[in-house]
Amino acid sequence: MRQIPSMSDLLNLPWVPPMEELLGRSAVKSVFAEVIGEFREMIRTGKISSVDGESIVREARARLAQRSTLSLRRVLNGTGVVVHTNLGRSPLPLEVMRQVEEVAAGYSTLEFSLDEGVRGHRNQHVEWLLCQLTGADGAVVVNNNAAAVLLCLAGLASGREVIVSRGELVEIGGSFRIPEILSFAGAKMVEVGTTNRTHLSDYESAISDSTAVLLKVHPSNFRIEGFHCSVDRQQLAQLAVARGLTLVEDLGSGLLEPLDNGMLTSEPTVKECLSQGVDLVTFSGDKLLGGPQIGVIAGRRQLTDRLKRHPLMRAFRVDKMTLAAFEGILRMMLQGRGDQIPARAMLSERPEKIKKRAQKIAAACRRRIRERSIPGDARVIPVEDAVGGGAFPAVPLNGYGVALDLPSLGGASRVQRLFRKTVPPVVLGVDEGMPCLHVRTLLSGEEMLFMKALDHVLGVR
Repeated sequence: MRQIPSMSDLLNLPWVPPMEELLGRSAVKSVFAEVIGEFREMIRTGKISSVDGESIVREARARLAQRSTLSLRRVLNGTGVVVHTNLGRSPLPLEVMRQVEEVAAGYSTLEFSLDEGVRGHRNQHVEWLLCQLTGADGAVVVNNNAAAVLLCLAGLASGREVIVSRGELVEIGGSFRIPEILSFAGAKMVEVGTTNRTHLSDYESAISDSTAVLLKVHPSNFRIEGFHCSVDRQQLAQLAVARGLTLVEDLGSGLLEPLDNGMLTSEPTVKECLSQGVDLVTFSGDKLLGGPQIGVIAGRRQLTDRLKRHPLMRAFRVDKMTLAAFEGILRMMLQGRGDQIPARAMLSERPEKIKKRAQKIAAACRRRIRERSIPGDARVIPVEDAVGGGAFPAVPLNGYGVALDLPSLGGASRVQRLFRKTVPPVVLGVDEGMPCLHVRTLLSGEEMLFMKALDHVLGVR
């Protein structure tokens, strides 16, 4: 224990003052105390028998360096997963980011009417745009699609029954489970059918005087193959009208216009769902729409106006920067410029175009490798990319990647780790046993950033 340096000795180290400027003296002291405490505990429990002061200094310095760096940072996505939840889902267009910057840098019309000089409503910035794009009478936005589903159920079915097929009782993302959402909303879940087969008669026989909502749920990343059937939304809509019920569909991914790539054709658009009789459709703005994280409820104005007045709206309301970004995305869609939204552009990019990009990057990588006289190679290989975000899980996207064969740097996992330490970090996939840059998800202009990262990795010994 006597080998552990004192707090005053640590604070007097020459590299500490710059850290205090970045984090504050109190935070620096807390990190030193944390490290000292951990070493004392390891000695007390017999995990280590001795310690030198230099080990404590190294650990404390590394921890302070990590905590003095921004944690939420830009990365290059080389995984081929377009809507990558762990990497922030959809990147925004630069013109939309400029709109966000303008709104964030000063005051705004978030809840203020310039025409009347009185308080306005934040939902008004996007409602008309959503109605134009979806054919809905009304729309309301919340902070994500899970909140949209919860608000619908709490606002329309609290204390009453909601009928849902057993084949649609899904769990999404490890925490969004339909049975638990229904319970939290105060609604009673009535399951109908079986896991693989549900018929219209199952819904009809389950309706009671307490029934309020028929709920149809998008399976997201879950699929049933083989002997199965489900009830289509048109049949459910007719049943809902006949029995005076509300049909709510959780569409999830939020496709407003079909994607022009010939592969992603099975997903219905929001407009199609509403035209087939669904009363309310909920969907995400940051998946197939390519916008910020936001949840949308679109459909009958009588219902959306009712939801706007629900107490949960304040807890779920959207901030000004998200609204600015979403308004920008919707205006691009309305102008017919959806192909300029990065996520949609990636999803629609043809394999032959991706291959040409990959060939240029691979050639540049080989030049870098030769210049440093390092054993290795970079070659173009076919890969399977993915939509991500739970959309089209059974539809792989044919793409191309640049596989890096760098045996002197170790195995694929070590090379991946080295790329994660570059500025900006690069997150790579692994294909054919080698670290691989999936080119589809590399944004325009990021090729040079990747080459800079490669230079850094090749300099590691």
